[in-house]
Amino acid sequence: MHRAYHALPSFTSPKGEPTGAVYGFASMLLKIIKDLKPDYMAAGYDLAEPTFRHAAYEKYKATRPKTEEELSVQFGRSREVLEAFHIPIYEEAGFEADDIIGTIVEENKTKKDLEIVIASGDLDTLQLVSGSKVTVFTLRKGNEEAIYDEKAVKTRFGFGPALLPDFKGLMGDPSDNIIGIKGIGEKTAMALVQKFGPLEKILELAKSKKDALKKEGFKDRVISLLAEGEEEALFSKTLATIRRDAPIKIDFKKAEWKSFDKEKLQALFRELGFSSLIARMPGGVPDEAEKPKPAEGEFLKKLSVASWLLDSKRTNPTFEEIMSASGAKTAEEALKKLELEIAVSGLDDVYRKIELPLIAILKEVEENGILIDTAMLKKLSRGYERQLGDLVAKIHKLAGEEFNINSTKELRRVLFEKLGLETKGLKKTGGGEKSTKLSELNKLKNSHPVIELILKYRTLAKLKSTYIDALPKLADKNGRLHTTFLQAGTVTGRLSSRDPNLQNIPIRTELGREIRGAFKAPHGCFLLAADYSQIELRVAAILSGDQKMKLAFAEGKDIHAITASEIFNVAEKEVSREMRRAAKVINFGILYGMGARALAENLGISRDQAELYIQEYFHDFAGVRKYVQAVIEKARENGYVETMFGRRRFLPEINSQIPVIRAEAERMAVNFPIQGTATGDMIKLAIIRIHGRIEKDKALAGKVKIILQVHDELLFEVEKGAVEEAARAVKEEMEGVLKADVPIKVELKFGPNWADMKSINI
Repeated sequence: MHRAYHALPSFTSPKGEPTGAVYGFASMLLKIIKDLKPDYMAAGYDLAEPTFRHAAYEKYKATRPKTEEELSVQFGRSREVLEAFHIPIYEEAGFEADDIIGTIVEENKTKKDLEIVIASGDLDTLQLVSGSKVTVFTLRKGNEEAIYDEKAVKTRFGFGPALLPDFKGLMGDPSDNIIGIKGIGEKTAMALVQKFGPLEKILELAKSKKDALKKEGFKDRVISLLAEGEEEALFSKTLATIRRDAPIKIDFKKAEWKSFDKEKLQALFRELGFSSLIARMPGGVPDEAEKPKPAEGEFLKKLSVASWLLDSKRTNPTFEEIMSASGAKTAEEALKKLELEIAVSGLDDVYRKIELPLIAILKEVEENGILIDTAMLKKLSRGYERQLGDLVAKIHKLAGEEFNINSTKELRRVLFEKLGLETKGLKKTGGGEKSTKLSELNKLKNSHPVIELILKYRTLAKLKSTYIDALPKLADKNGRLHTTFLQAGTVTGRLSSRDPNLQNIPIRTELGREIRGAFKAPHGCFLLAADYSQIELRVAAILSGDQKMKLAFAEGKDIHAITASEIFNVAEKEVSREMRRAAKVINFGILYGMGARALAENLGISRDQAELYIQEYFHDFAGVRKYVQAVIEKARENGYVETMFGRRRFLPEINSQIPVIRAEAERMAVNFPIQGTATGDMIKLAIIRIHGRIEKDKALAGKVKIILQVHDELLFEVEKGAVEEAARAVKEEMEGVLKADVPIKVELKFGPNWADMKSINI
């Protein structure tokens, strides 16, 4: 449940109930049944009350973050899933689920012809492994399956399962607040157990036979730590040892798995919105029906768009999901059904006028590809390599030691233990450790000069690996790069891309500009870039009807300067660069539903000050305030919101009783009509209109190719003599997508590559 909750998106049922953890749990259970084909099954649960470990050590698991409400409310549903599967649940006050499992294993591991498989994401259970009789089935990163028998445990750790508590006794376990011996890390602990075995023997050697430890290369410091930390180590081993004496006894008659309550499970899955899991139930859709026939490829591509439009939570659904959702027996019957649903739901225009015509055009754009300068990228790579080397040297000097900057564990140790940086306000990982993610390191920017260098190192390293080194390998024999567009990859309708993903190249930084310079025009051509100007803010002005915003755009004024003037109560000519920057953050923050805390973090101000800015904004831009209130109210009534072109996003969570879920749905309700209109529908319609114009216009046909779409921007490859004509056509078609009382503006540039461009005024 914990693993699924942190690994999967925030799924919700049609009624707005959080379901991500239950979905992952049920999905894994179905996989276990299919792959392992068990004869008996039983489940172990923790109870809320303290265990014997808490009684022995009040700080046990004290540092672990409190279970989030969105997860805790799902545990009851997981019990309903097990009940429908006829799987008995075992639990006992004072014991953890691992102890329940340990007891079941201990009672039954000697029984003839019985193999025991522990299915768990908690690798503490590896200490229960015995030969190939008792194994652990788990998932590694990336959902790769792993089955640990005794040989696999020895391969991973260098010692057998029985010694794992001894290992934990030495190194501890921060996620459970098991202290171990301070100063003894994983590497040293592993080496000690590999050489000498049980903890008690290691501690005895540290007291009376130090030479034996020295002979194996362990330094005086380690020996002293062992001798001084004897009590903590033995206590930690006790805490880490899974009990095998819980007062339970498995009832094999109840645990025998022969059947399940099919109707009850189907009803539960439908209630939770797990239509794809119904087909995976034992006796569900036959294997042959799960796989699309080759001839159905284009049909399914179209159908996946239609299905996604009907249910915003299903992005690029599988054939199995489509068949299950429609209740159809054949692919043809499922199109008919979905098209009827589309017409009834009011999405017919979006489906037929935007999504269907776009399929063939995107295929053509993918085939066109874009020319890249591989020689330039290789030269850039060498330069980045030198810069990274310099940064590593500087970081090590400031840290006072050499360490692996790419290791989160090493980085955490250097920043928070050695340098002692303040950790207040930093988020924690799922295991309870302080996070070293980019967003968290940004909070530490002013605490030590090493942070700035680490941030720069990460940026350079990511750009180098993701683009500079990767792109040349993906180019075809002609040096052209062909991305794959995902038409239904986002809930807002915005296009995304993969293999490679070109949506995340930095736009406004010098580093991003360097990479863009590698995208070039072939001989005899220029690249033409067309970018919607402040399109989301213009759409917000149209939807809200706010008079100040509309007037600013009508008069061609700087919307961010106008906002700054209003919020800071100064004349427009007195707006400073810092004021304008703050206003820009506020403008976009309001559209994305940014609260006071997020705004405070972005601007580096107090939460109270951020709250005042938001209040001032809504006071000055009353139309926006009314829009926000109205769109949330309408979403509560209808259960969905929609763009100006009719694309809908269903938000059952808007009426959730859980505040955090309801607030997130409200944020989506405000943002979707704006972002879905601007970066979803408008860009897609612009591509369709421009493609049609190119095909019909003799002056452009064969001379202009659409080669890329990124965010608000379209990129074209144009023959040199046709640039001005192409620019005029592109501008007219893009600006003509939406006719409103706020002018839609497109900025045009052309040049030999994507970086070196100059403006065209049409």
